[in-house]
Amino acid sequence: MTIEQALAAAQALGLGRLDSTLLLAHRLRRPREWLIAHADATPDADSLAAFFDDCRHRADGVPVAYLTGRRAFMDLELEVTPAVLVPRPETETLAQWAIERLRALPLARPRVVDLGTGSGALALAIASACPHAEVTATDCSDAALAVARANADRLNLKVRFAQGDWWHAVGRTHFDLAVCNPPYIAAGDPHLAALRHEPQDALVAGALGLDALAKVIWQAVGHLSGWLLVEHGWSQADDVTRLLSGAGFLRAETRLDLGDLPRCTGGHTAP
Repeated sequence: MTIEQALAAAQALGLGRLDSTLLLAHRLRRPREWLIAHADATPDADSLAAFFDDCRHRADGVPVAYLTGRRAFMDLELEVTPAVLVPRPETETLAQWAIERLRALPLARPRVVDLGTGSGALALAIASACPHAEVTATDCSDAALAVARANADRLNLKVRFAQGDWWHAVGRTHFDLAVCNPPYIAAGDPHLAALRHEPQDALVAGALGLDALAKVIWQAVGHLSGWLLVEHGWSQADDVTRLLSGAGFLRAETRLDLGDLPRCTGGHTAP
């Protein structure tokens, strides 16, 4: 069976061309461009067997990133496992906003915290773009922190890690900027069926999807002098703005993602 025939067979199983190409490139340890240029090449039987096993898992909804163990985020390549959410392009909006805010701060060593870091995507993107910042990343999951630490080590990026629930992980440490991509899907949301292979506690936050956001915002008092920037669902911007206002944050702003949907909202602790 040639590469082109293998990709056609994967499409017959219901996979899109991009997914099948990524999976075959992974198994052959070749760039995707190589597959295109060598469509008539014949992979070995073991690689094809592993590829079709991946295809069956992908057809069942397993994310490509879990099958390849890799996911691109900003200009970084991250290792991911089922212990963490697959980083989404929408979250790059939050990373870019945080980097913009950090570069505007008149501080030599600003302190930044990424609450609920998962794979470490936000913390590592910030550490890469702003090496002058002191970055802390937290998570309540030991397994998630292990993934994030491994990414930091492989990318040679300096980040401090702390285990615990949101702000409780950092004790009395004070920060100049905080970012958070918390769970924000409502329990019972029909979209959860398509996300069943990802950690549900990193996705679901109560009946309205606002429980984690409320904790992060209300518990920020005493930990932060500056901006708190959070990701949320496209319909939650008004709710998050109200939570920020109720907790005493000022100058609330919302940023749109690449699909022009309101995806991130932030507030400042001082005028």
